[in-house]
Amino acid sequence: MNHRIIFHIDVNSAFLSWNAVYALQHGAKVDLRELPSIVGGNQATRHGIVLAKSIPAKKYGIQTGEPVVSAKKKCPNLIVTPPDYLLYMRCSEAMLEILREYSDKVQVFSIDECFMDMTCMRRLLGGDYYKIATEIKDRIKNELGFTVSIGISTNKLLAKMASDLKKPDAVVTLFPEEIKEKMWPLPVRDLYMCGEATEKKLNSMGIYTIGDLAQTEPRYLIYKLKSWGQMLYSFAHGIENSEVNPNGSIPYIKGIGNSCTISFDVEDYETAHKVLLSLVETVGMRLRRGNFCCRLVQVSIKTNKLISYSHQKKLEVPTDCTNAIYEEACRLFDSSWKGEPIRHLGVRVSDLCGNDFIQLSLFDKNWEKQRLIDRAVDEIRMKYGSHSVFRAGFLHSRLAPLQGGIVEDFPVMSSIL
Repeated sequence: MNHRIIFHIDVNSAFLSWNAVYALQHGAKVDLRELPSIVGGNQATRHGIVLAKSIPAKKYGIQTGEPVVSAKKKCPNLIVTPPDYLLYMRCSEAMLEILREYSDKVQVFSIDECFMDMTCMRRLLGGDYYKIATEIKDRIKNELGFTVSIGISTNKLLAKMASDLKKPDAVVTLFPEEIKEKMWPLPVRDLYMCGEATEKKLNSMGIYTIGDLAQTEPRYLIYKLKSWGQMLYSFAHGIENSEVNPNGSIPYIKGIGNSCTISFDVEDYETAHKVLLSLVETVGMRLRRGNFCCRLVQVSIKTNKLISYSHQKKLEVPTDCTNAIYEEACRLFDSSWKGEPIRHLGVRVSDLCGNDFIQLSLFDKNWEKQRLIDRAVDEIRMKYGSHSVFRAGFLHSRLAPLQGGIVEDFPVMSSIL
């Protein structure tokens, strides 16, 4: 496999960068990336966690995942911008359009990461892969306004490790002959798939760097960590042979969820149904972008007394249709709501499968025409914005046609290369 050339493209501080670029393109006088700022829950809705932070915000000790309220205490002048998943989808797709000009083998790894098989370009350019990576990096910066780091190697693992070596706006190589110099001195936690719990266990075994791990007897690692030990040993030596798979999108997502805290108490079915529809609109778009269908729908409710409960149902036929998911969400809500004033609603779909083949049921409604409409609407929204097409029922209402947009189900890295 050493004849391959693989790029890993990683957007630098993706969510914050995309919010910042969008603001600048719409007249903002300051760059959020240069100020203490975060992407997180909207302060007006009294909820949310820090999803992303600027470099200046790090100086205040603000951590990703902490409550927005806590972050504001650390930095009273902190700028808080809410997440906008549709914007992130559009930014990601715009980047992919550029990447696909260079290779037909582009694998989406997460919303802000992807792999490219550039082996063909290596032959065409006589091995000048560094030049073409720099060109791609600069085009993304100049045409789209945000920066990326690109790692180059002979497999996906080493390419990903390379892109983490230098940020932002960088191109770095990590070929097998460079592993000892560039990768082995790093803390073992920096190795892909080595989490906090694994790090502690390895440290207790006297293993502190990737080099320590690489030089440990593999039978000892297997004895202590089972098959996980064998995988980490292979990764420490840069061994990984999976193909760049352009089919499908983001791998290994357990579920797709969306929720929102409403700025007023919901006390009737009609309003609750509208909130559910605004959440399902985004969930459906995300399912279709990932080329998934769902088999399970769940609705969660939180009252104004902060009492939470949920209800779920398994579908007989997998679907990615917005209306089909919405109808099931309404049924779940109607059968579980106890009549209390509602402050927070959520919809989550899981038990995912591919959407390239669906076994239809003779007894269920045929949603095929609606699925085609959904995809057409998705394309319009991606091109012209979220407000270009929305349902008439949201006219003159107090609710946004598309609510939520938290991206917890699209992590910065997937667990499967």
